[in-house]
Amino acid sequence: MLIGTTLAQLGGLDIFVGNAGIWPPDDVSLADMSDEQWERTIRQNLDSVFYTTRDAVHVMADGGCIVLVSSTAGQRGEAYHSDYAATKGAIISFTKSLAVELGSRDINVNCVAPGWVDTEMVQDAIADSGREQISSGIPLGRIATADDIAGPIVFLCSPMARHVTGEALNVNGGSVLCG
Repeated sequence: MLIGTTLAQLGGLDIFVGNAGIWPPDDVSLADMSDEQWERTIRQNLDSVFYTTRDAVHVMADGGCIVLVSSTAGQRGEAYHSDYAATKGAIISFTKSLAVELGSRDINVNCVAPGWVDTEMVQDAIADSGREQISSGIPLGRIATADDIAGPIVFLCSPMARHVTGEALNVNGGSVLCG
């Protein structure tokens, strides 16, 4: 119902950005992780992207763009946050699979992989001396803002990126260097 209303009001869908995520702030080893935490993280970080992207693909015009938001944790893992890292790694693989699948429709599918971003999700981690400690491990010396992530997303949705698909664009201040 919501898709029909959206299509009627907007006339179609050319761009879809899938950005969903929770990051449980407590360090929890795999041995101690509850089924509830694992399942909640999977539902909110991965299932939500699957269902919304699937709906978008049904109505997206040929030549459209899809950008999904992953994380550096999906590339390098993250001790005591294996639930989060697993979901973000799955988004990278999902992106690559969709890029091949939707290429015949000239739909570009990419993802951005941010590092630390100053959002509500990480406020506990960056409180007190956390900001300085985290920033010291980032070559650019600072935690990203939401605008730092939005710019690369806009680029991937623009005609300038029309021949880019299946990529994970790292937006992390140099904290994770992938080649």
